[in-house]
Amino acid sequence: MIIFDDKVVSVFSDYGIMLPVAGWRARKIVDQLGGDIASPSGHFPGPVLDIQQTLSFLGKTGDVIGRSDIERVHSPAYVDALFSDSPDGLTRQLLNAYELIGPDGKPNRYEPDKALKPLSALFDKILAQCAGSYLACAAALSEERHFCYFLAGGNHHARYDTGAGFCLINEIIIAARKLQAEGGASLIWIIDVDVHKGCGSAELVSFIRSGVNPVPFEDGCDILTLSIHMARGWPLDSETLSGAVQGRAPLLPSDVDIPIGEGEEALYISRLEQGLDRLEQLTPQGAGPGIAIVVDGADPYEHDELLSSALMRLPLDQCVERDMLVYNFLRSRNIPSAWIMAGGYGERAWEPPCRFLQTLGACRASRV
Repeated sequence: MIIFDDKVVSVFSDYGIMLPVAGWRARKIVDQLGGDIASPSGHFPGPVLDIQQTLSFLGKTGDVIGRSDIERVHSPAYVDALFSDSPDGLTRQLLNAYELIGPDGKPNRYEPDKALKPLSALFDKILAQCAGSYLACAAALSEERHFCYFLAGGNHHARYDTGAGFCLINEIIIAARKLQAEGGASLIWIIDVDVHKGCGSAELVSFIRSGVNPVPFEDGCDILTLSIHMARGWPLDSETLSGAVQGRAPLLPSDVDIPIGEGEEALYISRLEQGLDRLEQLTPQGAGPGIAIVVDGADPYEHDELLSSALMRLPLDQCVERDMLVYNFLRSRNIPSAWIMAGGYGERAWEPPCRFLQTLGACRASRV
């Protein structure tokens, strides 16, 4: 199953945010899949459903994500700021999360005079994406093939009490904790292949385990995190680390961290394979994960246009090999998987997830 909904897509320029994020990326993927994979025999890795259709498929009604879901993950004071009656409170958090004001106090990649909508209105889109990530998990657990790909989301840098790295709230951990609270899964794997370390996810899981977060894991519940990422560059560059606080992101480790140095792209697949084996070794015997959430960043791609992604350059075939490795690893163990599109910047950011889904569809067709 694929979840695609134009209503959850953030066109950042509408809010005056000048990031190289193509608002049409998800639509391009769906259009390409429709032309290349869909067939009367049903080999398309679908169906493609929007949010409302997914709700109907799952038999759910009403609001998907509420304030209480975010309170399981983020600090009470931060949640208060996000839901403040004063739009200025929310706006300050958005300015920080999207790094829209530079150290000199001047706008950074931000042109509010060109905005078509108030910055605070972006919060509704973020909540809708959070709902989509949760629904992808619920669909993966319910769908016959135990696979769902959500063409949005991936906010893995948001931390306990602040946003960071273009991420206001960490919808990945929010979705995982909601599943656990509902009894949908106890142990959950987060497999993060975005080019940037999943630093917010690592902090949030650490804080839940250590009791910093006042909402503990339910009995028998846990989240194990794997992140394969650039060994340096944001958020692991020397400038960021020198200003980091001990016991906070990005200094806190994931359960499995796989740093890839500049020029080590040829080692990427073998190191990821070793990391997946390590993740399995950390899993209590006989207590495998109920689901894996894959943060499927396209920003390691050699044609990515974000400056902070430039230290890793994977060709398209290697991006697909990466995704198929993760998919087959999970499928061979009968672990349902929810995939979140995550990072990818510029005119060609649609290509890695599209080629993966095309390859997946072709593989399924060959097995029939």
